[in-house]
Amino acid sequence: MRFTKLISSSAVVGLACASEAAHEHHDRRAVAYVTNYRTTTVWAKAPMTIAGSSTTLVMNSDMARPSGPATDSYSTVSREGAVPVAEPSASASSSSSYSWTPVATPESSASSSSSSSSSVSEAPVASPATPASSSSASATWSSASASASASDESGHHHFGAGARGITYSPYASDGTCKSPAKIAEEIKTLSNFPVLRLYGVDCAQVESVLKAKAPGQKLFLGIFFVDQIEAGVKAIKEAVEANGSWDDIDTISIGNELVNNGQATVDQIAGYMKTGRKCLAEAGYTGPVVSVDTFIAVINNPGLCELSDYMAVNAHPYFDFNTPASAAGPWVLQQIQRVWSACNGNKRVVITETGWPTQGQTYGKAIPSKINQKIALDSIKASCGDSAILFTAFDDYWKADGPYGVEKFWGML
Repeated sequence: MRFTKLISSSAVVGLACASEAAHEHHDRRAVAYVTNYRTTTVWAKAPMTIAGSSTTLVMNSDMARPSGPATDSYSTVSREGAVPVAEPSASASSSSSYSWTPVATPESSASSSSSSSSSVSEAPVASPATPASSSSASATWSSASASASASDESGHHHFGAGARGITYSPYASDGTCKSPAKIAEEIKTLSNFPVLRLYGVDCAQVESVLKAKAPGQKLFLGIFFVDQIEAGVKAIKEAVEANGSWDDIDTISIGNELVNNGQATVDQIAGYMKTGRKCLAEAGYTGPVVSVDTFIAVINNPGLCELSDYMAVNAHPYFDFNTPASAAGPWVLQQIQRVWSACNGNKRVVITETGWPTQGQTYGKAIPSKINQKIALDSIKASCGDSAILFTAFDDYWKADGPYGVEKFWGML
């Protein structure tokens, strides 16, 4: 259901946990983003490199101000739909030993222009360069690079998709689980993506994808139901031990868009993350743990920045009324900058869903079509491909039509 009222900054977030349903990936895009671009100043404490096929943008400490919160300007972002705004809370800090080590960057950095509230400020201009991969202090961090173009000496697989990864769901058109053979067939067609993102553990999807993935490919796994975290970790552990190793896992997420959908507060997410980290550590997993939400949810709830090992956010340019397909990449890049700034430059940002629908209603300048999907995806890959997981591999005919009739039609293959 799409709400027509704007949610005020005093909105109260409701339910404590996600309610169970037939599948682990619901119609999430009941929100339309109407973005006000008046201020895009980026403040930072640590550098971050965002690379695409044609640009590399470096945000570093030269752009930092001495102290204080990132900016107050994000209140100018208006929302249509269920975008809860909770009071920032003193959330529990991440207990994981994992931390992101910023990329070593050149002395010169992209500049950011600041504006008053009555003028427009452009995002920092990215200069053409060879995409740079991020480094890490932890050996468990994924080394997958969207721009990889050659095998290494050990025969590591080619990746040439132009993006960090792609999402995959194991459901047939009638809503039943696809067979292991069908999953394997489809996963083989995704072998040029460094990372495959899954949302849950049903349909034996973790086991099936581990068996079918290409050498060197990694999985971004999800525990969707936060009232079933222990069971989810158990299922992941059993699948990994039987079909691979923890080295095959890029990241594990606890929940998906819970704050955005009004199903949890920041404090509740902190509790879910604490439980998830404990269970995962006991299972032997030492890699990144995140809670995925929308970019708007993070900007409005900066307490989320303290909970994940890096910021995993979903951002769909189609739902911005003013963004055509040709501007999808710069729009996604700007949302990366805004989340990074909202988190005071302390956390790396990865877009965990972004794409463009092929069918449905026109929404402002956003027009669904196959041609526009290609234009949008090419733009995203060029602007920030190394930081983007594309949504999605195949159309989801099992879903309801959703807002503007687009929910089923995001598949690229």
